[in-house]
Amino acid sequence: MKRKPILLFAFPALMLLILAAERAATFLLGAYPASPTMWRVWLELRPLATMFWQQVDLYLGASIALDAAILAAAAIACWMACQAKASAAFFLANHIAILFAGLMIAAGSHSETASTIAAFTAPSGIPFSLAIDFTMKNSLVLILGTAACAYCHVAFLSEARQRAETRAIRILALQRDF
Repeated sequence: MKRKPILLFAFPALMLLILAAERAATFLLGAYPASPTMWRVWLELRPLATMFWQQVDLYLGASIALDAAILAAAAIACWMACQAKASAAFFLANHIAILFAGLMIAAGSHSETASTIAAFTAPSGIPFSLAIDFTMKNSLVLILGTAACAYCHVAFLSEARQRAETRAIRILALQRDF
């Protein structure tokens, strides 16, 4: 199976597109605060990306231009990783994207009704609970991420098998020469 860089880049691109759409909606909400459409779009995108952007704005300052530069740099890095000859690069890019999606969903779900609540006790003895909202949107993102992860694993394992076959053929050729 020959890997297709565009398929490897699809899920990281989706995550970056969600982050960019939330920033664009926030910017347009500031420009058109009376628009019900802007509020509706922003409220749909907010749970997935706002916690991330709040942390970025806290540490780097609130600048849409800086946010756009971060997104562009991340998109370039992911695209280069998916184009790289080394399998570990695209493997890492896809896994970071799926972990990031899970973290975005978990962090953004704290203010919504939870469909799954897990209670834990910290080592210090303080109980806390983790609430994750499995809405249709969140579930779709996780399913797409799992599919991207599966494709990444298949591509990685097929390349490893091809390298092993090539190595075995070379070893056989060397054994015949001796």
